Amino acid sequence: MANEVFKALGHPLRRQVMDMLRKGPRSSGDLAEHFDAAWPTVTRHLNVLKDADLITAERKGTSIIYRANTSVIEDAISSLMGMIGHDNGDDEQKEAAE
Repeated sequence: MANEVFKALGHPLRRQVMDMLRKGPRSSGDLAEHFDAAWPTVTRHLNVLKDADLITAERKGTSIIYRANTSVIEDAISSLMGMIGHDNGDDEQKEAAE
């Protein structure tokens, strides 16, 4: 899963979308008007983010509302930290509890 997340965040437009959604939910139209790209291009980028579970989409009437799924980013960062030899402190907390 972490590989999909980092790959999805590899494009500047997708990082901008995540930054916008970090501030709160947005409609697809609201997101699209911020970019100098054709609607199909923006849709493709949104689908990449959805496929990586970085965003969720909910239909409200004729609009689609997108939200950031920050727990996926947290999990990917934790995985990355494990790969480079840093844990998230869980082992120390477990030892202290024993």
